[in-house]
Amino acid sequence: MDEAAQPAEHRQPLTDEELRGLHAYWRASNYLAAGMIYLRANPLLREPLKPEHIKRRLLGHWGSSPGQTFALAHLNRLIRQRGLNVIYISGPGHGAPATLAHAYLDGGYSDIYPDRSQDEAGMQRFFRMFSSPGGIGSHCTPETPGSIHEGGELGYSLAHGYGAVFDNPDLIAAVMVGDGEAETGPLATAWHSNKFLDPVRDGAVLPILHLNGYKIANPTILARIPREELTSLLAGYGHRPHFVEGDDPQMMHRQMAAAMDRCIDEIHAIQRRARQDGDTSRPRWPMIVLRSPKGWTGPEKVGGHRVAGFWRSHQVPIPDPATNPESLRELEAWLRGYRPEDLFDEAGAPAQALRDLAPRGERRISANPHANGGLLCKALNMPDFRDYAVPVQQPAAGYISPTEVLGRFLRDVIRRNPTNFRLFGPDETASNRLTAVYEASGKTWMAQTLPEDQDGGHLARDGRVMEMLSEHTLEGWFEGYVLTGRHGLFASYEAFVHVIDSMFNQHAKWLEKAKLELAWRAPIPSINLLITSLVWRQDHNGFTHQDPGFLDVVCNKSPEVVRVYLPPDANCLLSVADHCLRTRDYVNVIVADKQPHLQYLDRDAAIRHCTKGIGIWEWASTDEGAEPDLVMACAGDVATMEALAAVEILRHKFPELKIRFVNVVDLFRLMPDTAHPHGLSDRDFDSLFTADRPVIFNFHAYPALVHRLTYRRRNHANFHVHGYRERGNINTPFELAILNQIDRFHLAISAIDWIPALRDRGAHAKEWLRDQIITHLDHAHAEGIDREDIRDWVWSG
Repeated sequence: MDEAAQPAEHRQPLTDEELRGLHAYWRASNYLAAGMIYLRANPLLREPLKPEHIKRRLLGHWGSSPGQTFALAHLNRLIRQRGLNVIYISGPGHGAPATLAHAYLDGGYSDIYPDRSQDEAGMQRFFRMFSSPGGIGSHCTPETPGSIHEGGELGYSLAHGYGAVFDNPDLIAAVMVGDGEAETGPLATAWHSNKFLDPVRDGAVLPILHLNGYKIANPTILARIPREELTSLLAGYGHRPHFVEGDDPQMMHRQMAAAMDRCIDEIHAIQRRARQDGDTSRPRWPMIVLRSPKGWTGPEKVGGHRVAGFWRSHQVPIPDPATNPESLRELEAWLRGYRPEDLFDEAGAPAQALRDLAPRGERRISANPHANGGLLCKALNMPDFRDYAVPVQQPAAGYISPTEVLGRFLRDVIRRNPTNFRLFGPDETASNRLTAVYEASGKTWMAQTLPEDQDGGHLARDGRVMEMLSEHTLEGWFEGYVLTGRHGLFASYEAFVHVIDSMFNQHAKWLEKAKLELAWRAPIPSINLLITSLVWRQDHNGFTHQDPGFLDVVCNKSPEVVRVYLPPDANCLLSVADHCLRTRDYVNVIVADKQPHLQYLDRDAAIRHCTKGIGIWEWASTDEGAEPDLVMACAGDVATMEALAAVEILRHKFPELKIRFVNVVDLFRLMPDTAHPHGLSDRDFDSLFTADRPVIFNFHAYPALVHRLTYRRRNHANFHVHGYRERGNINTPFELAILNQIDRFHLAISAIDWIPALRDRGAHAKEWLRDQIITHLDHAHAEGIDREDIRDWVWSG
């Protein structure tokens, strides 16, 4: 048997030569990590260290770097000896010094950034750019080769790792979990991801829990509980932990090598039993617990205070070497302790012995194509969405659930893309009326099942539907999946999509950097978020489920990477969904309710309307090409219905009134074209909304958002926006609309108030409208349901 193929229990321990090589590689990585924090000149210490060699501002984080470089050096050995396909995810915040040092040492960094070459001049540029304006961030930003995880995303590393290996059977994601990070809610739920990992079709995640004992200025919980308790916790999560503990480098290298060999052997054995022997039992996946001192190999004490092995090593261990001669001596002694003269040749390149220890080509962690997933991305095999369209003989004459129709389309997307598309959602696929997808695939489930689960449970080992009651974990899986080149959609209740606000923020920032500044990063599939179970249909859930504010969060992000769509009916939803699934490098937010809603546009009209993103509905308008007295505008399903009903009232009360009806699907059409790629020119905007006529805008979400998007427009002063005003409880749908003044009666009153010709003669109509409001509220409270004429309202023109 070839030595590289031998299981660890039969493999010889590290030879002295291997140990020396690993230790040298680790020393070189640590030297680079420390050097980029401190040095602006004299990068190889070829002259005595002087104050002018020190950066003017010392920024960076040293504490977790030595533990990470230690793990990375050992991963290199495994990749090289076994031909493994490995990506690395750095979970500790500000972990960039370690990952950057590793990428520079194996050459992947210089391949992408030739100015930071593997020589003395290139190393100096590399050091100077770290944590400097216009340079390199202290997180694993998109600029970091080999990374799919931004270091500011504390708590998401493990979920990203699992997302990366779903449907990637040969990939291993080594995920370094910081012990501070392990205290976050998202990380705590992500341990359960192993119950969704199929050893037949998926790759493997190797978690490395790094217990260095401290966060920024406090001990960490998992580092201060007994080993027995920690073992029980991790075993309870479904892992088999292997411990590597200590501070003596030689002993630790031997421990780590043995532990990694055992873990890879266990992973391969699990996959072999599942793939060759048909073993369907849920495996207990291996993991490593690395307990090493925080700031390992750094200065033991500075200014009389303990540093190595303590929280003071978290950021910059020696804070003032440029101004304090003693600190300068301590820094020089620390850096020279790595013996850079033995690690880099005369030109400043890594010594040949170190270069020989790095993997080659795409096997390098810094060059693995899975960490630049657009390189591997394959377009979806899409069914024709037109085939799923709902017949519409006349507008606003019948009700149907838009998401129920979408479910049939997604069912066939799943069928056509059995290894390239997944649907994510927190136990709400059926609730969100996407049930048709179960005709193509069940829900991924590797844990125990009971006989009764077969009665509508839809559980399946090979399911494409990913359900777990943690929006954090689901979004993390989804991001890891698309960052490695695959496609998906995440459906969430509107009120609780806020759980992933910060995750959305971080992903949008990643996309912006990658798309606008990094030509070497290939475009990746978009994150598609279906926001459903909407605010206006929360009659039984109440106030807690009434929050459409996620759109405000989305609109804060770069116009280059975010899109918001509010399709008013099922056919528009199909058109929008088809478009979004085909896009790259966006976060697409689709707002569409699950409850039955009126259908307005037939297939072809819906396609035209969605292609334009905004348009006049001639059949609901009375201006007939003339200058209107009023523009009634809307965005959102219930908002559209109530706006139409208001128009119908106004037409009956004031037949001579010229009303233009405008519906908005693409929310960013409201912005100027100078501020957003989807924005309308001022001329086009004025042609729709006029330059001086009143606009009553009925909006799905908070009214201020429309004002924010349109504040530069010439007619903005005449925009009167109705939307959600934080008024609600256990309400009937129409009662909720009335309380927030998006109902037909309040809209009609607003129109009368703002049309100059109606301000005097509209008084009687306003009295009637106020009476209607009282009548409908009384009925809702007396009967617990809206009146039939509201529940079954259809457009009569």
